[in-house]
Formats: sequence, C-alpha cells, structure tokens
Amino acid sequence: MSLDLDPRQRAMLQEMGVKVWSPLPQFAATEALQACAEIAATVERSAQTPAQQERTVPAVRPAAVPAAAAPGAAAMALQPRVVGVERMDWPTLQQAVCDCRACALCSGRKHTVFGMGGLRAPTADQPPLADWLIVGEAPGEQEDLVGVPFVGPAGQLLDNMLKSMGLDRKREAARGDGQAARGTYIANVLKCRPPSNRNPEGEEVAQCLAYLQRQIELLRPKMILAMGRFAAQALLHDSVPHTHSLPLGKLRGQVQRYRSIPVVVTYHPAYLLRAPGEKAKAWADLCLAMQTFSEL
Repeated sequence: MSLDLDPRQRAMLQEMGVKVWSPLPQFAATEALQACAEIAATVERSAQTPAQQERTVPAVRPAAVPAAAAPGAAAMALQPRVVGVERMDWPTLQQAVCDCRACALCSGRKHTVFGMGGLRAPTADQPPLADWLIVGEAPGEQEDLVGVPFVGPAGQLLDNMLKSMGLDRKREAARGDGQAARGTYIANVLKCRPPSNRNPEGEEVAQCLAYLQRQIELLRPKMILAMGRFAAQALLHDSVPHTHSLPLGKLRGQVQRYRSIPVVVTYHPAYLLRAPGEKAKAWADLCLAMQTFSEL
C-alpha cells in the first residue's frame, strides 16, 4: 500500500522502518514517576476549555487499596462483580471498576486503571469520542502507581507508534495535515496489575472482561488495535475458533472482527522492547490497520 509519509515518518522507516520506535534511554525511577504523574494530571485538563475547567466537578479518581492488607483479608474481602455492567453509563462503569473486588488482584493494587483518551471529556450521556481503540493486556508497576495505561518505556513506544499513524492519546490531539483529529482511547483487558507483572489468569480475565466489553459498546470505535496475545484472545474468542490455542503470529496479518468492528492484532510494545527485530512486523500491522480504517 502507499502512504503519505512526512519526513519524520520516513526517517522512522529507515533501517527496517522502525527507527522512530527505538526505545528511549532508561530514566531514573523518580523521573519516571514524575513523568507518569504529569500524564495523569494533564489528560483531563487538556480536554476542557478554560470555562469548563472552572465549573468541572472533580472526576472519579482511581480507588486506592492499602498495600499492607493481611494475607487472609483479601479472600475475605472478595465480592461478586456488580450486576448490570451491560447497562451502565460511562461514569457508573468507571466507578464500578474503581470499587471492584471480584478477584484477588484487588488486594495488591494501588490504583485501578480504567483507560484514557478520546477527544472530549466523558459525561453520563456521552463517553469520550474515539474512532480508534487500543487494547492492551494489563497494567504494569508504573501504571498501577498512577492509574494511567501505558506509561514508562512501553508507553513511550506506544506513543511513537500512534504518532506514526497520525494519532495521539491526548484529547487535544491535532493533525498536522489539516484533517480533523481522530480520537484514540487506550484500555486494558485487566483493570488491576497482576503481581510481578505476570500474565493474566483465566479467572481474572473472566471477571474483568465485562468492563472492557461495556467500554467498547459505549465508545463505539471504528477500529480496534489489539496489542498482545491476551488482548487478542479476549476480543476474538467468540469469532476465531480455537483462539486460546493459537500463537499471536496466527492472529496477526489479517483483519479480524469483534462483533462488527474490525480488529488488527499486533505485538505488545513491552514485547517489542525485548524483541526489537519484530518491529518491522508491527509496522506492517499498523499499515494494515490504517488501510482498513481508510476503507471504512
């Protein structure tokens, strides 16, 4: 396919087309946390006009859970997931995620990670406006600290990937080519961090998936980019036979469907940091996603 690439994008595509995705130098932990906090603090503010900022009601904040809970307290505190998720509006859904204690992950989290992005501040009547939905797997350590998805090195890589597509996670995103900005929303399958950043477990996905499904119903994205095997499995288990036994390589390189929404599967940014040789394949996935979106 042919793409109109600006000089920055062409530079990115030099040396196997992935130069822009080269990991940024590792920074100190204190600087990382400061950067994470800055993202979290500015996302909501950037969505509003000065007049809106003066009258904005404080947003729902991620629920904090004491880290030093007694070992037996977690099991005692587990509760069934609240019923009626499929009928919730956006603020109610966000609060349900904050309060959720349906699996043992609640005992170790510092914050839930609901998601971020879009081109407008959500209300009870309207979710954020987003043509693209980026679905990851689960929060990591830094995401758990600030309640924001994809921060740290993997988040920096994702931001560069989005920029190469003319997208931006921030609500004030502007296109440099004169076209209207396209909203991008980022969410994970799991809303709480698994211990030691281990892979999600089946029961955890089963308890959390309803939240992501309702987010998709409310966002009504035109295109979904699934990043990583667990994101792909969660979205495609009803449409692709034997999804849970298929490697990621068998799911990428083609357009899948979540209900009626096109889905392109690609590698998770954290994996690309460990395996930079796969970045060329990830670029091909992004090209497929952009081509599919342009044909909608």
